Amino acid sequence: MAEAVLTRRGWLQRFREAPLDSPAKTLAVAAGVCVVCSVVVSTATVLLRPRVLQNQQAERNAYIVAILKGVPGLADALGELDVSNIEARVVDLDTGEYAPSVDSRTYDMRKAAVDPAQSVVLPRERDLAGLTRRPRWATVYIVPDGGRPRLIILPVYGQGFASTLYGYLALDGDANTIRALSFYEHGETPGLGAQIESPAWQEQWQGKKVRDDTSTVRVHVAEGAAQSEYEVDAISGATYTGAGVTNLLHFWLGPDGFGPYLRRIAREEAAS
Repeated sequence: MAEAVLTRRGWLQRFREAPLDSPAKTLAVAAGVCVVCSVVVSTATVLLRPRVLQNQQAERNAYIVAILKGVPGLADALGELDVSNIEARVVDLDTGEYAPSVDSRTYDMRKAAVDPAQSVVLPRERDLAGLTRRPRWATVYIVPDGGRPRLIILPVYGQGFASTLYGYLALDGDANTIRALSFYEHGETPGLGAQIESPAWQEQWQGKKVRDDTSTVRVHVAEGAAQSEYEVDAISGATYTGAGVTNLLHFWLGPDGFGPYLRRIAREEAAS
């Protein structure tokens, strides 16, 4: 034991007495600094991780809100709600369950729709929206209220008369009452089909019902003036665009779209 202590003291003494430019001393000091810095960085990472995650979530929420509030028609739907804790979740369209393995921050639904590994081919008889392929997953945006959705925002798209219509459908927490429908990208005929961007036409969707008491999707663009809680007025001179809106809504609200997800939400709402 005494020899070991003397040996250690000998090494320490030689280390202290070694010249400052000694390779051995330089390497030893560098290694010591690296170890200390690693410990400090690791400790800081562990201690600050909750705050970092909180800040990341806040930035993500602000980004989502900025996008959605930039869509005409949705700004009013979001304006009266506390959207500071809005959630972006990825849904498995086949099961209606959330897909935690898919990161909502990086998932691109439009790119996924043309990727054979991330999409499925739609049989013609079920392809109401004229998509050909449908992504396996879709991102939904939720404004929660006491653990339950108060507002559900769904991305929807489909063929119109001259282009693909891209929009968002906002539903109340009952998953059956429309808060807003807004299209942000299309190439429809100016003055005709492009009237789907008209605030007056978009306002008609607020309060309309999606399904009847038999759970059949009924919401649609009428052939003339709206006559029921499931209809909005036709757009004069834009029959095919109106039909495209109806078809894409029936697709995305049906069994091949968000139907399984919305039925789950409605069951949970009814049970609460």
